[in-house]
Amino acid sequence: MKLIAAMSGGVDSAVAAARAVEAGHDVIGVHLALSSNPQKYRSGARGCCTIEDSHDARRAADVIGIPFYIWDMAEEFHDGVVEDFLAEYAAGRTPNPCLRCNEKIKFAAVLDRARAMGFDGVVTGHYARTQISDSRKTLHRAVDHSKDQSYVLSVLTVEQIEGAIFPLGDTTKVDIRKEAEARGLAVAQKPDSHDICFVPSGDNAGWLRDRLGSEVGPIVDQDGVKIGEHKGAYTYTIGQRKGLGLTVPTADGSPRFVLKIEPVSNTVVVGAREDLAVSTMRGERAVWCGPAVTAQLQRGFVQVRAHGAALPCSYFFDGTLLTALLDEPLLGLATGQAMVIYDGDRVVGSATICETE
Repeated sequence: MKLIAAMSGGVDSAVAAARAVEAGHDVIGVHLALSSNPQKYRSGARGCCTIEDSHDARRAADVIGIPFYIWDMAEEFHDGVVEDFLAEYAAGRTPNPCLRCNEKIKFAAVLDRARAMGFDGVVTGHYARTQISDSRKTLHRAVDHSKDQSYVLSVLTVEQIEGAIFPLGDTTKVDIRKEAEARGLAVAQKPDSHDICFVPSGDNAGWLRDRLGSEVGPIVDQDGVKIGEHKGAYTYTIGQRKGLGLTVPTADGSPRFVLKIEPVSNTVVVGAREDLAVSTMRGERAVWCGPAVTAQLQRGFVQVRAHGAALPCSYFFDGTLLTALLDEPLLGLATGQAMVIYDGDRVVGSATICETE
């Protein structure tokens, strides 16, 4: 097959590209330039789209012996990921930009361009697996559950999964680093990227204030009594306990937690820990990674955080919203996050949480 290897500059994508070549595929390496001004994005090992990363990717491609190109995806990334991030926070929700990047950039814009150029698919260093079921590929968890990235890939459609190649899904991260060293790849011990790449300082709240303003508003209890002030409701997250700056303590000295963010009234609502308990969640903009979910109640697992546990649940889809009914309540669930349904280790699909009870 003719494949494009998306090379971030890290060890995982480098080994994935090398494995694709070793498997006999015709491969070219591509690094995605996600900013017209890379200095605005994270530098060093904390980022995933910096000038340093592009140099590391090029050197890895040279060692592997494949052609290497840089694709300018700055406009698509800004419109599909950065603007979405701002809009979600302005609406009082908590988005996942890495998930949007996979959806809008790596497996939409890149795969579309690759197919238009006559390539059969895209190789990435994600830790996930695909299997053939009824003549169609399905998405599954990686063997190394500590590195599993199927959660952030749950936005892929059936058609996109058909064009996705994940060579690392059957290997642990420790063994990938050993393999990279054996292949002579300089990125073998490069630290993993983390945090949000387009927030240079790592200060998400400060970055949001600079762009959305810092309008002071009330922090109230569940009775509507003002007990403090905030400097931008969107800089708070559901379940947050620290940094609230409340001026009125509780009678028994117990802590308060953020329960709700109301952007229209610019209000943050706080309450007791037990008030964070959620037993039902509903999600919009559902995407199926295999057969579509129906209105029939089914059993499975739901995961709501990239590195969180998958919780047993019942679920169904009413044609508009995907609903999950948890066996045990979950604390501190924020709207805007993805709810991902699993059938064992197979990804059923995902939706963006819009309601909780």
